[in-house]
Amino acid sequence: MKYGLVKKTVDLVEQFEFANINNDYPDTVAGFKRWIADNQAKSANIDIPEWEGKDKGRSPESVISTLLVHMSRFAKSYSRAAIAGSAFSTQEDFIYLINLKAFGEMTKMDLIKKNVHEKSAGILIISRLINNGWVVQQDSSTDKRTKIIKITNHGIEVLEQQMDKIREATKIVCGDLSEREKMQLINLLNKLNEFHIPIYNKSNSVEKLLDEAISFKAQREYSLTEEEK
Repeated sequence: MKYGLVKKTVDLVEQFEFANINNDYPDTVAGFKRWIADNQAKSANIDIPEWEGKDKGRSPESVISTLLVHMSRFAKSYSRAAIAGSAFSTQEDFIYLINLKAFGEMTKMDLIKKNVHEKSAGILIISRLINNGWVVQQDSSTDKRTKIIKITNHGIEVLEQQMDKIREATKIVCGDLSEREKMQLINLLNKLNEFHIPIYNKSNSVEKLLDEAISFKAQREYSLTEEEK
């Protein structure tokens, strides 16, 4: 056993207790971890932001979750504005078409999963696209039991007619972020996406989703700990 590491950890806990004399952090493992993270940020010259409720113990995770929800709603509002008066009835219609145009034909479930939708909602969207003549459903050339969804020329035309406004809506979502900030945000969002996609792909029950996510996170943290040994 590496007793030197244990001693350093104990010394660090003592530093935390001394620094936390004003109870700026909860006297818990989570509070200890936040204190370490904040100190690392300071040493790396990273500005530690303020947020509503921070002085009352509101966690960074709560703020991030709320801001992501807000950003999703802002993006949807701009998307609705971009398709106002067009042939599209929802933003999901053109998002599905964009994916088919960009990535090519794919199965129904692959298309639904790429858009992170529940199966029932995705089937309704695909049915609407088929009825509008924007996509076609056909048998797979490799497996006749599998149906492939493909964008039609009409679908491409309808999409192109609205793409200028869609691009404007996409740009405005990024506000006044600099190019560097956009790259930083992409890296962070990609990291989050890579964490959540396996959970989404595996889960078949809403009732079990949170438990599966918590278990997955614990396994990831354990694996990272083992790698660091």
